This record gives sequence, structure tokens and C-alpha cells, in this order.
Amino acid sequence: MTTLALTGSPLWYAGRAGGTLSLILLTATVVLGIASAGRAAPRRIGRFEIALMHRNLSLLTLVFLVVHVVTVVLDPFVHLSWAASVVPFGASYRPLWLGLGTAAFDLLLAVLVTSALRLRLGVRRWKAVHWLAYAAWPLALFHGAGSGTDTRLPLQLWIYAACLVSVPAAVWWRLAKAGPGRVAGRLVGAVAAAAVPVALTVFLAGGPLQSGWAQRAATTAIQLGGGG
Repeated sequence: MTTLALTGSPLWYAGRAGGTLSLILLTATVVLGIASAGRAAPRRIGRFEIALMHRNLSLLTLVFLVVHVVTVVLDPFVHLSWAASVVPFGASYRPLWLGLGTAAFDLLLAVLVTSALRLRLGVRRWKAVHWLAYAAWPLALFHGAGSGTDTRLPLQLWIYAACLVSVPAAVWWRLAKAGPGRVAGRLVGAVAAAAVPVALTVFLAGGPLQSGWAQRAATTAIQLGGGG
């Protein structure tokens, strides 16, 4: 696994760099969206500036995500088709973990398309779809950890750790600033924010950080489907 990370093609490096940068930017976008919503919005910065920054981060995330997808498809090692880049779990290489990334990509594309049609859809429908961006974040995390051949590298682990700390911290900060009311919703948010770091930590310890993970990851979807 480490040897591949050190001797990969330029497309491999571009793909991994694009994926890592898009994960960092997605995390920043989610953190900004959570921390600036509702009554938790900062008072010293205008909502227009916050919305502009949020939009620019979202677009930059999609730019690097497209770079990631294109370079991975063009990389001859993975043998990923263009169809598999938009249809989840259709790849032959690490199908489950690549499928999670494809699902995250599709969710973000849905957010992009509905944002362009926001005036026609209405605010309520647009917000309902916009929540998909939050679902894309854990999918992207597990995709990167499960499919990345450099997951065991210290720098990559530090990046995952920073992402895992940032989003739950933003959730808990917003819940603390939200004031009374909606106890059930706040409890669900707090539990969900704590569950993702715990789940990914357990997954890393029992999966990608163990020897032989590359072989197990390649057949995970087949085992789950009951095939041979």
C-alpha cells in the first residue's frame, strides 16, 4: 500500500490531491454553514459576506472534486468508467468505498443544480435539498479512508482528524448558541455529531490501518451482496 503511494503515476497524485483538497474544502463549507446559520450567525460579519464566502467555498470544493473524479477516471490503474463516476457502487475497483464517494459527488451535484434553480424551486424545497451537503460530508470521509492507498500516512490521518474535530465542534457550538427549545432536534444533532468521529475511528482501527486492507477493500461489496 505504501509502495503504491510512493510510486504512483502523476494522475494518481493528482487524483489523491484533488480528493484530499475537496474534503478539506467540503469540511470548511459545512463548518461555515453550520456555524453561521440562524441565531448563531456572527454579528461582526454581514450575512451577505458570509453567504458569498460559503458559495465560493462550495464552488471551489466542486472544482477540486471534478479534478479528483477526472484524474481517477483517466488513471489506468483504477480502470474506472465515466458511468461509475456518477452511478454509485458500479465500479469494479473497491466498489463499496468508491460508491460512497460517488454518492457524495451526486449529492453535491444535486445541491449545485437546485441552487441554480433556487428561485423556481422556492426556499423551502431548496433548503430541503441543501441539507444533502451535510450528508455528503461523512460519505466523503469514509470514501477517502476506505479507498485511499495513503490512508495510513501520518499527514492524511492528521487531515482526517482535523475534519472530524471541526464539524462536530461547529455543531456543538451552534447548539450551545441556539437557546432553549427543540430539545429532540438538538439531541439528535449532538448524537449525530459525536457518532461520525467514533464510527470513523473504529473503522480506521479495524480496517485501513490493518495489514491486508487493500485486498479486503477490493471485495467488500461482493461479500455484502452474498456473492462469491
